[in-house]
Amino acid sequence: MAITDVAHYAHLSSSDVESLGQELDTIRRDVESSLGAADAAYIRRTIAFQRLLDLGARALLACTGSRAGWLAGTAALATAKSIENMEIGHNVSHGQWDWMNDPEIHSRTWEWDMVASSAQWRYSHNYRHHVFTNVIGMDDDLGFGVLRVTKDQPWRPRMLVQPLQNLLLAATFEWGIALHGLYAEQEQAATPAAKAAVTKTLRRKVIRQTVKDYVLFPILNGRRWRRTLTADIAANALRNVWAYLVIFCGHFPDGAEKFTMAALAEETRADWYLRQMLGTANFDAGPVMAFLSGHLSHQIEHHLFPDLPSNRYAEIAVRVRALCEKYGLPYTTGPLPRQYLQTLRTIHTLALPDAAPAAP
Repeated sequence: MAITDVAHYAHLSSSDVESLGQELDTIRRDVESSLGAADAAYIRRTIAFQRLLDLGARALLACTGSRAGWLAGTAALATAKSIENMEIGHNVSHGQWDWMNDPEIHSRTWEWDMVASSAQWRYSHNYRHHVFTNVIGMDDDLGFGVLRVTKDQPWRPRMLVQPLQNLLLAATFEWGIALHGLYAEQEQAATPAAKAAVTKTLRRKVIRQTVKDYVLFPILNGRRWRRTLTADIAANALRNVWAYLVIFCGHFPDGAEKFTMAALAEETRADWYLRQMLGTANFDAGPVMAFLSGHLSHQIEHHLFPDLPSNRYAEIAVRVRALCEKYGLPYTTGPLPRQYLQTLRTIHTLALPDAAPAAP
């Protein structure tokens, strides 16, 4: 069930929570003070690699006619799209590289390679989700308005089909994110004109993205346009499933706690840190998988420091894990398959009505 008193749940006194917050603030200051040329080179190198991979994938699709060539080109294209969305687009939009003062790699200017609008996503994700992580009634990412992921959410008959909705969401995740951001911005729009402007922004992005992937690139491939069209469809679907998997395994496996709105009452910065640590989960990943996931295999560290560069999460994780041991806090992590199976079990179990309480 959802937690109301976070410190009490964690068996920490007020002074313990404040001490934890101070130690996490120290980690932030240490990383911020050490940012420099090596970090800037990392993101620039990542962007260059992603663009070369994308170009190579499209060249392979255009220059080969074999099934093996299509498979290799599609896999490379899906990988390039995943890197752009996860390690670049997601993290740049969090402001992780704003300290560089590079107008081309900045949270206000980057537009990612998917149908969702970066600007709309920043509001729904950076604010609604990261500030109110797993708070029922505040965090719109808690089931994305489609899935029931905690018993604190009331059961409705429509939830019987949520295992199928879950599969559909995985395959079309970029569209789910797009609509998610649209609804969040429409909710805060003060006038009908403002709502219309929000819708227009998304419509323009969808048209541009759809034309690029499903019209322009196939046309450029001439008589082999079908190869490019099917490769783009498959690559986008693979990217969608991978992004869905990473996000769900960071928020819905066992150990990722949920909170009531009462938990926000008089919440301090230290209390917020504690809630992030309890409400998120990592999964085990080597350097390659961590890179492909945008380093969101370190979801705990990302939620503690969403605007610190992702290439630093591994070193931050060592210190965060030590703090968890020091304060007796759980550090929820495990193999990716296990984390997803736990998530899947929750989705399927909560699709059914809650069992009636036993008679006294």
